[in-house]
Amino acid sequence: MNHEIYMRRALELAQMAEGNTSPNPMVGCVIVDDEGEIVGEGYHHKAGEPHAEVNALKEVGTAAKGCTAYVTLEPCSHFGRTGPCCVALAKAGIKKVVVACTDPNPKVAGRGLEYLRLQNIEVVTGVCKEEALRLNEKFFCWITKQRPFISLKYAMTLDGKIAAHTGDSKWITGEEARTYAHLLRKQHDAILVGIGTVLEDDPELTTRMVKGKNPIRIVLDSNLRVSLMSAVLNAAAETIVVTGLETDAIKAEAIAALPNVEVIRLPLEDGKIPLDLLISQLANRNITSILVEGGSEVHGAFKDAGLADRVYGFIAPKIVGGKKALTPIGGTGSATIEEGWQLEEVEYQVLGQDILITGKIKEA
Repeated sequence: MNHEIYMRRALELAQMAEGNTSPNPMVGCVIVDDEGEIVGEGYHHKAGEPHAEVNALKEVGTAAKGCTAYVTLEPCSHFGRTGPCCVALAKAGIKKVVVACTDPNPKVAGRGLEYLRLQNIEVVTGVCKEEALRLNEKFFCWITKQRPFISLKYAMTLDGKIAAHTGDSKWITGEEARTYAHLLRKQHDAILVGIGTVLEDDPELTTRMVKGKNPIRIVLDSNLRVSLMSAVLNAAAETIVVTGLETDAIKAEAIAALPNVEVIRLPLEDGKIPLDLLISQLANRNITSILVEGGSEVHGAFKDAGLADRVYGFIAPKIVGGKKALTPIGGTGSATIEEGWQLEEVEYQVLGQDILITGKIKEA
């Protein structure tokens, strides 16, 4: 059998639930008989619901005996809200399990594969491994680094500006790129902006241009300048306003009294929100990924703190010029070109007249 053909189908199935499984990973499963025919398919739809293997086995029924299962991630071996998938595969009589990559979760971490082997089930690993790692990069980061996967997203002109010198920024990119940006919102648990973006643009920060859940909206607002009438505080999605300890307590209470709104107060460092402390608190809330859509200052803060995993840069064929026109990444920045971030696994995509460049930030 050509393992890659079936595994790529399993990866397609897994991706169908993108944005819906957090804090669980996306997983797909394909079950193939001795003749090479696909007899069952399944994927994990949502946290708390049956896993991919269980859904695929349900479709196959008793015909699963003697078949091969292709799974994009090591079958789980622990009891959570659902039972162990490795046990379900063994009980169904599966004779071979082909896995794309192992699960770094300490509750699994090879135990699922070990159990299968103890049941005399043949195990093959590493098929389409790189694709599987890319699919669940957010989950793997959350498990191994114990913090959310952080993506920086911005749109800029060909001469590297995110706004004209007057502050005008609508619209740099076309509708195709803006729609893709809304897809990114769906694919992340949370979206984060600074108060400057809220005051300048009054964004709603929802996924209205695509079908899917809205992310949790996070606003960095050191001095609590946000208006109670801001669109980002509407009830369309959950919102977290992060501010300092010394800001107006009465206003903070009024904001927190709004539906779906929470205020987090943190000790400021040099007048700014301490990102390390904030990210740690967000991780404790099972927020596994954050899309940073802030302006130059917010992106610069994340750059200077070394807190980012992937960059999404949309480039439009426009030129605005201006010494005072903002660039995507502010802050202190790197002292030399060599010290700057290097992207790897770079991908390019044409969206209308615009170009999207994305890549993972190479770890030092």
